[in-house]
Amino acid sequence: MTGAKRKKKNVLWSKMHTPHCEDIKYWCRKRLPILEWAPHYNLKENLLPDIVSGVMLAVQQVTQGLAFAILSSVHPVFGLYGSLFPAIIYAIFGMGRHVATGTFALTSLISANAVERLVPQSSQNLTTHNHSSVLGFSDFEMQRIGVAAAVSFLAGVIQVAMFVLQLGSATFLVTEPVISAMTTGAATHVVTSQVKYLLGIKMPYISGPLGFFYIYAYVFENIKSVRLEAVLLSSLSIVVLVLVKELNEQFKRKIKVVLPIDLVLIIAASFACYFTNMESSYGLEVIGHIPKGIPPPQAPSMGILSAVVTEAFGVALVGYVASLALAQGSAKKFKYSVDDNQELLAHGLSNVISSFCFCIPSAAAMGRTAGLYSTGSKTQVACLISCIFVLIVIYAIGPLLYWLPMCVLASIIVVGLKGMLIQFRDLKKYWNVDKIDWGIWISTYIFTICFAANVGLLFGVVSTIAIVIGRFPREKTLSIINMKEMEFKVKTETDDETLQQVKIISINNPLVFLNAKKFGADVMNLVQKENQLLDDINKCEQNTLLNSLSNGNCNDELAQPCSSEKCSLVLDCTGLTFFDYSGVSMLVEVYMNCKGRNVDVSLANCTASLIKAMTYCGNLDSEKPIFFDSVSAAISNIYSNKSRAHLVGSVEFTPSKCSQSCKFQNIFFDLNHLAFPHP
Repeated sequence: MTGAKRKKKNVLWSKMHTPHCEDIKYWCRKRLPILEWAPHYNLKENLLPDIVSGVMLAVQQVTQGLAFAILSSVHPVFGLYGSLFPAIIYAIFGMGRHVATGTFALTSLISANAVERLVPQSSQNLTTHNHSSVLGFSDFEMQRIGVAAAVSFLAGVIQVAMFVLQLGSATFLVTEPVISAMTTGAATHVVTSQVKYLLGIKMPYISGPLGFFYIYAYVFENIKSVRLEAVLLSSLSIVVLVLVKELNEQFKRKIKVVLPIDLVLIIAASFACYFTNMESSYGLEVIGHIPKGIPPPQAPSMGILSAVVTEAFGVALVGYVASLALAQGSAKKFKYSVDDNQELLAHGLSNVISSFCFCIPSAAAMGRTAGLYSTGSKTQVACLISCIFVLIVIYAIGPLLYWLPMCVLASIIVVGLKGMLIQFRDLKKYWNVDKIDWGIWISTYIFTICFAANVGLLFGVVSTIAIVIGRFPREKTLSIINMKEMEFKVKTETDDETLQQVKIISINNPLVFLNAKKFGADVMNLVQKENQLLDDINKCEQNTLLNSLSNGNCNDELAQPCSSEKCSLVLDCTGLTFFDYSGVSMLVEVYMNCKGRNVDVSLANCTASLIKAMTYCGNLDSEKPIFFDSVSAAISNIYSNKSRAHLVGSVEFTPSKCSQSCKFQNIFFDLNHLAFPHP
């Protein structure tokens, strides 16, 4: 009996504690995404592409790390540290499989404001002869990296706090036009900051409102100080970089490994500078001494946190918004999902932990992420492999970079910003889709270059919300009289033909960035639950939403179970009184996703502007019509298409009655109910 009791007690104990263990495992997999994908990593298929991508990424990490550290007003070697630690931390906590985290131009620009304000260049004369015990850096250099690390630490704390408060979903307020304009404006700022290196002139640090214009005013005032050698070397570097990168892009399908032109240019320029002694002979500025090794961890300067709050908030918001946009783009391209809040945690920890390792603020960069796309990266293993090569540079190759001309490094940075700068082409798209979004893009860009990236981001968000709030009250919702357009009849075919289900979704309000994401998710949720919907339809439970058309009456003899070979979706856009780019993009995305699931989509009662916007915004099917003047015309087209499943039954919809012998469903999308209730 004692053994039986003990066995029973063990069983009870196991039942009590097993769910708890499962909860812990689930939490770990959710908060440590590496535990989700690493055990299933396919060495045979993924390792080689990841190695190639990792090597190419390492070249970008090194060059951009050096340049963005200088952009952040700290010693170049700290950029190498910033290319190493954040990438490792993000690989553990991040969900973006093709996102390259590390130094970032926008966050470097913002942190430079704090560095130059608290440790100005004029204070160097007081500390330049005093050296700290950290790899021989001067006290001046340590004070500067201390400020940058403090910005990184506080920005990470803000991001982690946003994760705790679950504020990741609030990013829907930042629309695509705002992100595009803000990043383009920031890229313009970065190019401007590199002008002094491209032209080889000495220039004091200039920032603040309208600093963008003051920089060019200073250049024109001191145009005689431009060094011809620097201009020629910069021009040659830019031409070679652009030409080779374009050739790599053109022939990437024919060649397995693209030419690492950045690495080749760095080696060639360094050797040329060394053997010709350009630093002394022509006065070209070079990178200078890069110390070996990584210093021991050290806490950032906590006493100055209150002085860098403004910059920390800018880094936290701008860095996260830009990084999340890249992660979501990667997830959309490669068909996986990204948790907005988990990304907050990943980037927050990347900034907090890295700040103890003398790192400048970090985020994901568009150029490096695009590089992972083009080189065929599969997972975050590519980023981890790049970290190995960055370590090799830090411990072995770093001192050899002493002779790298700053004008060549600036050329690499400018060409690397091509992806952000060509977003000017988006203006044509926004003009054709929604001219208000075009205006928001222009105004956000102007605010960004006149002030700063965080100011431009704030202006874009506020103006977008204000415009939407102003547009809603002036727009009419769908009136009951317009429902007469939904009357239609379908003739009866033979009883042995396959029944096709038709879902009719009536959009009764504008579709904008506020509700576009939820609309798309709910539509796809309805499509995925097709079998469940069929069961409900058979019971005549079709009009259960707030704005239902009528009370359905079911004929028990005709309501028989059936199977659907293909589902058709009709979107009644009568109530879609206005839209923005986010709304149109979501409609196109719903169409493409449904097409991939073998679901035909038709749009009825569309305005000419909506048809034009959708046609311009996406690659719609040109072989068959998808836009119709009314719901009845869309249904008639579905019926008359003999290549699809035949429609059986006789249906009549009116505002007052509904007789059914075929399977139809009316669903309404209402502004007051952003989620579709289950039928």
